[in-house]
Amino acid sequence: MDGYLGIIMIVVLVAILAAGGMFLLFRPRDRHAPPPVRPPEAPTIPEPPQGPATGVLEDDSATTTVPPPVKPVEPIAPPAPAIEIPPPSAGRMVRLRARLARSQSSLGKGLLELLSRDRLDDDVWDEIEDTLITADVGVSPTRSMVDELRTKVKVLGSRSHDEARGLLREQLLVLIGADMDRTLHTAPHGERPAVVLIVGVNGTGKTTTTGKLARALIGDGRKVLLGAADTFRAAAADQLQTWGERVGAEVVRKDEGADPASVAFDAVSKGIDDKVDTVIVDTAGRLHTKTGLMDELGKVKRVIEKKATVDEVLLVLDATTGQNGMRQAQVFAEAVNITGIVLTKLDGTAKGGIVISVQRELGVPVKLVGLGEGPDDLAPFDPEVFIDALLGD
Repeated sequence: MDGYLGIIMIVVLVAILAAGGMFLLFRPRDRHAPPPVRPPEAPTIPEPPQGPATGVLEDDSATTTVPPPVKPVEPIAPPAPAIEIPPPSAGRMVRLRARLARSQSSLGKGLLELLSRDRLDDDVWDEIEDTLITADVGVSPTRSMVDELRTKVKVLGSRSHDEARGLLREQLLVLIGADMDRTLHTAPHGERPAVVLIVGVNGTGKTTTTGKLARALIGDGRKVLLGAADTFRAAAADQLQTWGERVGAEVVRKDEGADPASVAFDAVSKGIDDKVDTVIVDTAGRLHTKTGLMDELGKVKRVIEKKATVDEVLLVLDATTGQNGMRQAQVFAEAVNITGIVLTKLDGTAKGGIVISVQRELGVPVKLVGLGEGPDDLAPFDPEVFIDALLGD
């Protein structure tokens, strides 16, 4: 009996222990117990917004502010060049006389030294003649001048320095043509502007002369329009455009290779419509077509004359080329009716005698001279100022 009772108690104890284990296993979790530890997660990167940005991006958890797009910086346009007010052309050669005298003084001093000698024999006269020919006065004008000087020296007998200078000045003024009409016809007539045609080979300063002449006329109160008819050299039109912008002169131009006569015609037509005072047309200066440069220049002149009168045809010559310039002048004179000569770089040569020779050869006066690289160094030619600079004070 006692053995049976012991077995029952053991069974009951086992049952109680089993029930306690089940209770612990299935009992409800305490609400204040800490949550189970979870492993850390990798950080998430928000995706960029789709579609146009509105400045605010919303999701389920937060609001993120997106900066507005940066506006592109617009390039700043360069300021327009300031329009210059050139000085008037009157008196320019007087102001530039010192520059001219520096280049020509050797010629004048040499002649005065020879002519002031007490005894003038044949050798001295030969030296005088050589000095004049070397200065590009030309053989025929030189002989004429030397013969006249010899006659007057015989009459005067002894001569002071001032008397010798007076003789030279008188004879040089005769040779240079002090009485020639050097008027530059740039005034409008009626409702039509004056038309000036600039011709010459490239390298003589033709386009630069066109720009400087425009400056001089604007300084004198004229309204000027430029025609870039040298269409076979792109740099010529660009250069002329720069000159025009500096002084407020409009430039008529076309694409490279365009018909020069067409550009000249359009320039004159616009000049008439805009009621300008003077139209200056820069032309080509080299052979570039089968018909030849001279035929083309003739065509340009004829086309212009359908709209207006060509008042001036100015031939630009480089004074430093000497007798080569003379040959150029003859060729151009055969193609168009030259009315005047522009001698550039006259301050850079001691051969100022080309003024005399080119006038005698062509029968037309030197009307303008270039005496430097500055924009206002183009001056109306004054024979007396030139001779005085040649001989010195």
